[in-house]
Amino acid sequence: MKILKFGGTSVGSAERMRAVAELIHDDQPKIVVLSAVSGTTNKLVALADSLLQGKREQATAQLGELEKEYRKFVDELLPSAFYQRRAEMVLSTIWDQIRSLTQKEFIPSYEKVILAQGELISTELFHLYLESQSVPSRLLPALDFMRTDEQGDPDLSYILEELEHLLSDRTGVPYFITQGYICRNCNGEIDNLQRGGSDYSATLIGAALEADEIQIWTDIDGIHNNDPRIVDKTFPLRKVSYREAAELAYFGAKILHPTCVIPAEQAQVPIRLKNTFAPEAPGTLISSEGSGRSITAIAAKDGVTAIKIRSGRMMNAYGFLRQVFSVFEQFQTPIDMITTSEVAVSLTIDNNTYLDAIIGALEPFGEVSYETEQTIICIVGDHLHRQTGFTRDIFDALEDIPLRMVSYGGSNNNLSILVASSYKKLALKSLNAQLFGQRLSVGEHV
Repeated sequence: MKILKFGGTSVGSAERMRAVAELIHDDQPKIVVLSAVSGTTNKLVALADSLLQGKREQATAQLGELEKEYRKFVDELLPSAFYQRRAEMVLSTIWDQIRSLTQKEFIPSYEKVILAQGELISTELFHLYLESQSVPSRLLPALDFMRTDEQGDPDLSYILEELEHLLSDRTGVPYFITQGYICRNCNGEIDNLQRGGSDYSATLIGAALEADEIQIWTDIDGIHNNDPRIVDKTFPLRKVSYREAAELAYFGAKILHPTCVIPAEQAQVPIRLKNTFAPEAPGTLISSEGSGRSITAIAAKDGVTAIKIRSGRMMNAYGFLRQVFSVFEQFQTPIDMITTSEVAVSLTIDNNTYLDAIIGALEPFGEVSYETEQTIICIVGDHLHRQTGFTRDIFDALEDIPLRMVSYGGSNNNLSILVASSYKKLALKSLNAQLFGQRLSVGEHV
């Protein structure tokens, strides 16, 4: 069995949803994981924000606009009045549920309920369209099997047990349609796997069932060697290892959700990234086999803040870093990069929610300074620790750019450099010319 996940742009219109139906229809068993129609989650977030602020009339108006949009979507998607009426009944139930929440004192848990409706809508409409085309399929409600544990991590044993039960009778049903992103928490409440969680849903299902392959369908032909929005003449990578893909995803390659690689690697299920708009393109295969390149790709992560703590107490001391890290643990703020000297430590974070409090808590340890609007440039390769000469090329490319931090050795696949965000474009273009310019001429991207 294969697991196919389609993102919001892949089902972003009636035309695209029909195209997805054609892509999956080959009589081979599969589970199809759908995101919400593009733009829907953002609109549901805005609606929930209005309710959190007590703006009920504004929320009601936002819901009315969403109803109009989907009325048009249904008219374009479904071929007959019979199926259009069925879709309207489904949507009416969903709108009524959201509307009922606008009449109550709004509490934070209601937001999760509202956000879940996007995926429920897309799967219901897709299932109705398949039925209208006499394509056998069955809805597989994610809320019946996708659950997180007390730590907020996916409960894989529960997921597998429930999936096996739900899939026990597959007679005459080659396609199962389920929702990405949404789940229940350990208390049985509706929750979600956070933004980008549909990728995570697909790989969790694939890992639990030990699927033949997990396919992530988006609007780009696989992972590129650099950011095509900034750099000309980038090229898609045909294969990368799980570790290479995880590094690229975490440090800015938007095509893949960072956490989704972990369950696939643990179960050794390959992930294939495909382009819904060019299904004939081979895309990128992520597996245990590396890219075979000394330098595979470059990614960039914006919105980074660098924090530096300078203290004579660090010299020949132990326990100092533990105390520093405990501050970030206290404020639940992950650290991306870290470098140390005998009397100072520099690190980066990408969440400034508690920045002022963190700085205040660090000041007793020494002199603290910080810089916002930084970017991490991540250079990823296949077993960099075995390569020679690549650092010379990297620093030659960046000779005109001030470097704030350099981190290497924490991973066998990644060298990270911190620069001011104003230098991001120059850094990406310079690195691309230095690291990939000659290789393009010999067709190494094929």
